[in-house]
Amino acid sequence: MARRGAPARGRNKAADKDRAGGARAKGRGERRGSGRAEREPVSRSVGGGLAELIPDRERPQGWTLLIDGAPQSHVDLDDPTHLSFAYQRRLGHVIDLAALPLRPLHVLHLGGGAFTLARYTAATRPRSTQQIVELDAPLVQFVRDHLPLDPQARVRVRATDAREGLGRFPDGWADLVIADVFSGARTPAHLTSAEFLTEVRRVLKPEGRYAANLADGPPLAHLRGQVATAAAVFPELALAADPVVWRGRRFGNAVLLASALPLPVAEFTRRVASDPHPGRVEHGRALTDFTGGAAVVTDAVAEPSPAPPPSVFENP
Repeated sequence: MARRGAPARGRNKAADKDRAGGARAKGRGERRGSGRAEREPVSRSVGGGLAELIPDRERPQGWTLLIDGAPQSHVDLDDPTHLSFAYQRRLGHVIDLAALPLRPLHVLHLGGGAFTLARYTAATRPRSTQQIVELDAPLVQFVRDHLPLDPQARVRVRATDAREGLGRFPDGWADLVIADVFSGARTPAHLTSAEFLTEVRRVLKPEGRYAANLADGPPLAHLRGQVATAAAVFPELALAADPVVWRGRRFGNAVLLASALPLPVAEFTRRVASDPHPGRVEHGRALTDFTGGAAVVTDAVAEPSPAPPPSVFENP
């Protein structure tokens, strides 16, 4: 679920029919006229609904992925280091701070979208080994058809449930696990529990880190519960969000960062604050106070994240 104001928010009725047939690499969705190529939206029915790729008119190879009208990812094939959505930039900071610059990582992505963060990692940390776990196999194929991965990137995609796929990884495999899983615009219940996070910690190296894209709105009960649940599994936490989300004034995204070892909170805070849409990071006692005594979520009581109001996906 992307933040309000993300690019290419609007639906295009002309895209409601699948026009993917025969598209190839950079020739996809192009219409020629007056001596220049004009890109058009492309769409396809996938497991999660109608997937649409909307061209970014300001970036020649930029595309926004929507599922049933909800923005999911933005990709610039010419510049995979460009992260358009605020939550993706914050996850990009997590990737940047996971190790010394250019050092390859083992990264597990739970949720694929348009493979934006895998592309970013491959561009900024060459020779990294990455695995994407994405349940929606038709979506994976749609993205591969229109936004192909660099064949030199060491990225493997598995079409299976995120928690099931997580369970197949060996102990201590990952430097970084990134969870960005939404069914429609809601995180499935079985990816919100302490049992799920315990499995994440098993797959992480001792110094590894977990990052998750969470979405919530007033009164932030889901977000408080997710922080309390993560604190039951990981001793070190930080949470980044827009100030209006922190104040419970608007539905939006928050990025949770967790580890068994101390986090680079000061540098993470500086980077988040210097983004085009500045955010705020809380950690330590302030983050504990934020939970307000929320209960730890277990599999027995887990629920999906709340559905966003329709206004979240409207242009401001």
